[in-house]
Amino acid sequence: MTTTLPSPDETAPEDTTRKKSAPDRASDRAPAAGAESVSATGPAPAVDAPARSGISEPGTPVPDASPPALGTEASGTPAPGTPAPGTPDPAPAAARTALARAAAKSVAARRRTEPRPVVRFRSSRPDLIVCFGLLAVIVLVQGWNITGFPALSDDEGTYLSQAWAVQQGEGLAHYTYWYDHPPLGWMQIAALTYLPAQIWPESMNVATMRPAMLLISAISSVLVYVLARRLFLPRWAAALAMAAFGLSPLSVYFQRELFLDNIAVMWMLLAFCLAASPSRHLWHQFAAGLAGAVAVLSKETMLLVLPALLVTLWTHSHRETRKFVVTGAITSCALIGLSYPLYALLNNELFAGPDHVSLFAGIEYQLSRPGSGFILDAGSGSHKTFQAWLYYDPILPLAGVAAAVLLLLVFRWSVTARAIGGPALAVAILTLMAFRPDGYLPAMYVIQALPFLALVLAGAAASIVHMVLHRRRTDDPDSDGGEPAAVPAGRFRKRLGPRHLVVAVLTGLAVGTVVPSWVEGNRDALTEDANRHYRAAAAWFETEIDDPANTRVLVDDALWLDLVHDGYTPGTGVFWFYKADLDPAVMKTIPRGWRDIDYIVSSVTVRRDAPTLPTTAAALANSTVVEVFGTGEDRIEIRRVNGGTAAVDDPRAGGGR
Repeated sequence: MTTTLPSPDETAPEDTTRKKSAPDRASDRAPAAGAESVSATGPAPAVDAPARSGISEPGTPVPDASPPALGTEASGTPAPGTPAPGTPDPAPAAARTALARAAAKSVAARRRTEPRPVVRFRSSRPDLIVCFGLLAVIVLVQGWNITGFPALSDDEGTYLSQAWAVQQGEGLAHYTYWYDHPPLGWMQIAALTYLPAQIWPESMNVATMRPAMLLISAISSVLVYVLARRLFLPRWAAALAMAAFGLSPLSVYFQRELFLDNIAVMWMLLAFCLAASPSRHLWHQFAAGLAGAVAVLSKETMLLVLPALLVTLWTHSHRETRKFVVTGAITSCALIGLSYPLYALLNNELFAGPDHVSLFAGIEYQLSRPGSGFILDAGSGSHKTFQAWLYYDPILPLAGVAAAVLLLLVFRWSVTARAIGGPALAVAILTLMAFRPDGYLPAMYVIQALPFLALVLAGAAASIVHMVLHRRRTDDPDSDGGEPAAVPAGRFRKRLGPRHLVVAVLTGLAVGTVVPSWVEGNRDALTEDANRHYRAAAAWFETEIDDPANTRVLVDDALWLDLVHDGYTPGTGVFWFYKADLDPAVMKTIPRGWRDIDYIVSSVTVRRDAPTLPTTAAALANSTVVEVFGTGEDRIEIRRVNGGTAAVDDPRAGGGR
């Protein structure tokens, strides 16, 4: 049976600790988490004490809302000094009006604090229709032209090449694994691409394997919707969160790519959904810790979001079992997370030492990476990254951060803010880390913030709509600063009319701003072919080199797998350009340095990082252009190294046909 979820600020999460009969439930309500205190002007009767006391936990008994008769005590005996029965009441009419108003407020407060009905997603047909209808649109937009846009990146090639090494049984990486990231992330990529790699092994490259990420994106989008509903957002707000997460141009750009961050986000969203489970089973909450650990082992930067996960666990668990739940979740997360250092210890690679890599050395490198500058400094790399995010979509990052600040400011008073406090805290933590004075800000950092930005934006929108539609004016003659007294239905509808008009105007402004911006931002994603130059370079090496097995080529990882499938020897014939300077095992195979290289493929990544890599820089400086694909910054040059074997064998064509 479909259960309708009420407005986000009306009621509190359901108390499922015990079952009660109808009379018991009517007299055993608790004020909503984050509900405002109800106060009255002048002396208030004792029945208002629970409402004035602030926040109470589920199961706290609330006294009967019916006040005793004027001039009597709770026991029913006449109070001293009161008139005898039948004597005219000397109390002024104002006092009687105040008492009636206070009684009405108490009844309204009890109505407001009734438990929220729980939405069972699998049995709620409207939710299923809305969610999967949006999912079809998201998959269509993200899947259209997925191989052509965005341009292939070196990081994508690295993760897919490492997944290929796992599939081939070559180890955890296509070169020496040096604990730069936990390997679980590309192990999952290996699982996703295993079947296509078996059916079309010659086509296993970055572009053709990107569609595997559609599954990750689809699961994450559904989890955003489910999480929004479990955080008591109305259906329209959950749909808004899902659409913002899946259709923002920033999401379309990054979620298409083979990034570990996308996989880690999926697991973290699963952890949040388990933490906010309406059933509140202990295994759900322990499993939230396990899913959080898998997210961290998929991409270690998810450590930043774990405090927000703990907040969600705390606010959505029973008071009686809260400490036990949080302790169990932390324990399960830690036990799974410790498997990574345990692996390093068993391989004698936990601590740094001569002639071997180590986990501590990898951590030290990540922590000591040169910063990219302050995000607001116009000349810094962080600022350029930030501007690139805003180029694709300024709405979701800026409005999402503003919404998170708003929710955290009203955390004490708003039920929605309390329910969605975990995602709001996640946005706050990630934003503060991005604003470090001299921190390192990679382009894919925004991926882990996208679902939480969408959720807090939808939560803030739900709070604003609820405030406009359901909050009474303080100068209302039927209101005394708290809940209003009952009014005739006709008057209530008349008062809601202008408010609905305000909501319609705000909605129109939002749609008119967002939709054109997103349509324009997604235009390139749906139409541009940014990878034609890479395909042309790969085709050149496939057709123009007579002896690929004995030809040495320096490339970025976006092309590495293409050349491996074309017959170039992995590791010693086709080199990931970083390794020629940073991996001792590779350096031993080219004792003369750049003179042992035949060709170098000059892409934007190679040209950008060459100044810090002596072998790569020397190969570029001592090479001649053979072929160029494209123009400008994105061009790809195939260059023959002048002192290489290819130049000696065939100076005219570089060993080609």
